[in-house]
Amino acid sequence: MKLIVGLGNPGAEYRNTRHNAGFMVADEVARRYALTWAMAPAQLPETLVVKKFGPDPVLLAKPLTYMNRSGEGVAALARYYGIEPADLLVVVDEIDLSFGRLRARPSGSGGTHNGLRSVVEHLGPGFCRLRVGVGRGDARRDLADHVLSKFEPAEREQLESVIARAADAAEMFAAEGIIKVMNTYNADDAGSAAE
Repeated sequence: MKLIVGLGNPGAEYRNTRHNAGFMVADEVARRYALTWAMAPAQLPETLVVKKFGPDPVLLAKPLTYMNRSGEGVAALARYYGIEPADLLVVVDEIDLSFGRLRARPSGSGGTHNGLRSVVEHLGPGFCRLRVGVGRGDARRDLADHVLSKFEPAEREQLESVIARAADAAEMFAAEGIIKVMNTYNADDAGSAAE
């Protein structure tokens, strides 16, 4: 079984913000398969899950523990369902990628991303990740304010296609693994909204 987790923050005030790109991708995958979110088993941290899509068993999840504590829910799900790190894909926003770029990796550090750092803290660095570029914004602006802000009008025009490409990449991971995703999307500047 594979596990795909979109990271974000719960609550209406965070909806459609850059930091919720992972939630948006998970929601798009769920929409494609007409899946309905449900609460994870009671013994796990607060997490929304759907248990299957596609021909092989895949678990899709959104931790509701807020970004900085995402690792609690992700690690608990992985343990509960017996998911190996190589079968886990965590989808997050990335300020160090220009808007619309995608980058997949089979492992690594959490870098500056608090959600990824939390997952690394609870699971170690050996899980797969898909970063969705949201750009750095105005250099004079605080980065926390930037990631918690909504997308600019010009970005919103392209956001649907960016999220769709990231959802395509997540589905590819489920079917064909992280190497195929890396080979397909990491060098795909043509799909980038801005460079």
